[in-house]
Amino acid sequence: MFQKLILKRDFSTALNMQQWLIISCGFSCLLLSARIIVTGYPTYLFLVWNLFLAFVPYSITEWLWGHSWVAKNKLKLGALLLCWLLFIPNSFYIITDLFHLDEFDAAPKWFDLLLIFSFAWNGLLPGIISVRKIEMILSIVTGRRFSLVIVFIVMCLNAFGIYIGRYLRFNSWDIVMQPFSLFREMSEVIFHPVRNRMEWGMIAVYAMFMTVLYITIKKLSENFSEATKIKIK
Repeated sequence: MFQKLILKRDFSTALNMQQWLIISCGFSCLLLSARIIVTGYPTYLFLVWNLFLAFVPYSITEWLWGHSWVAKNKLKLGALLLCWLLFIPNSFYIITDLFHLDEFDAAPKWFDLLLIFSFAWNGLLPGIISVRKIEMILSIVTGRRFSLVIVFIVMCLNAFGIYIGRYLRFNSWDIVMQPFSLFREMSEVIFHPVRNRMEWGMIAVYAMFMTVLYITIKKLSENFSEATKIKIK
């Protein structure tokens, strides 16, 4: 009779989450390097930059997670959260790089699909982890759990950021470099919703998708955590 579940330590459990993220990103970069070597074209090299941007909010969250004293200063915490909100859309924006799939034909479509999807996945992972840690930090600071409404609002901001990046072609730092152009373009979308109903449709659908994706992965994580506590009789 077993009184508890015995977990064997193998290669998969010997590495922590950050190490597996590095391995996963390394695989994507390996695919890209192979494509460049075989075709002789530096196509999709921009994916590396997009992946780097996807890790910026994750890095902010990790720093904040390791410097919990910042949470005691509401002004500093607010400034970091604002900075985080400006960059978190980059983690989810990378899924729109799938739009480029039909633009280049030097490699087989199945390879390019895997290549772009792997980069998109490696951008989504740190984004989801980052949102989860921000949720936990705010829950500790405020003493209240993140509601689904707040998560959806964050994802709406993400979706709006994706639209700004993909279609208006602005970046996170353009709020400093081109603030007037950025706000003018944003105002056109915000104050004329009927005229821009297709744009708002895209934002709403992406926000719902990312919310469902986040909640699903969060619940999977919680269920697996509960599974390790199961006793086998």
